[in-house]
Amino acid sequence: MSSMTYKGYSARVEYDARDDIFVGRVLGVRDIISFHASSVSALHEAFSLALEDYLADCAEQGIAPEKPASGKVMLRIRPEVHAAASIAAQAAGKSLNQWADEVFERAARA
Repeated sequence: MSSMTYKGYSARVEYDARDDIFVGRVLGVRDIISFHASSVSALHEAFSLALEDYLADCAEQGIAPEKPASGKVMLRIRPEVHAAASIAAQAAGKSLNQWADEVFERAARA
């Protein structure tokens, strides 16, 4: 499995051996936005076309396209983890939000 991005949207890509094609699906939105192609270059084009179609459909319907993330995260974690994270943030001279942003970024890129 691989991923690709376009205009801030990410897609998961898998190879379908039965049909000998690459199949992609945009992640992080409730709407189903999928695409496929038989080569990597065609897959990039299919991804951009699928996303442009989605954005055009939203504009035509007068609705805002869903974004992959709002930047707001609500978490429910164990109190001891919350306390440890708060202490780690304070020790680093950061707010819990700043600290968590850095931790999330490192974890997401790992």
